[in-house]
Amino acid sequence: MAFLKTPVVDVFAADEQSDLPVDLDRWVRLAREVLSDRGVGGEAEVSLLFVDEDTIAGLNRKFLGHDGATDVLSFPIEDDAEPSGRFPDSGGIGPGSDADSRPPVLLGDVVLCPVVAARQAVEHGVGVADELALLVVHGLLHLLGMDHEEEVEAERMEALERTLLSRFHHAISDARGRMEQ
Repeated sequence: MAFLKTPVVDVFAADEQSDLPVDLDRWVRLAREVLSDRGVGGEAEVSLLFVDEDTIAGLNRKFLGHDGATDVLSFPIEDDAEPSGRFPDSGGIGPGSDADSRPPVLLGDVVLCPVVAARQAVEHGVGVADELALLVVHGLLHLLGMDHEEEVEAERMEALERTLLSRFHHAISDARGRMEQ
């Protein structure tokens, strides 16, 4: 019997805050669905990190120069990896290796603050899970190169967020609701 090896996007998640409970499995599932939909194939890695307000405020100040806590920050790994190995390999995967032994593509990190998300959920009239889902998708799209600096870019990004949330977040929520009944 032969097994087909399917490319997997590894999504690592960690909850480093204690203010609100976070269902890490749910957000990992959503991230994998979104990345797959966006054509991220092969071996790739992303991390989701849920932190408290002080931590995200510190990151916001250090990396963006902004004071105060924010809801989500994305840290794409934009630089190409430096070649490794000795001449004449110059970073090749080596004799006897195949493409499956290549290291994974590191897309980056998405850092989220559930407490800020909970406040925004109230302001937006949605549940905390819906707000967190939006932030996960938003952060992932930033890792994939999307931005919202220009109005046209913002409209395109928001439309894609709505599409992805409709397709994947609500499907996960609906399935979860059926399992709990």
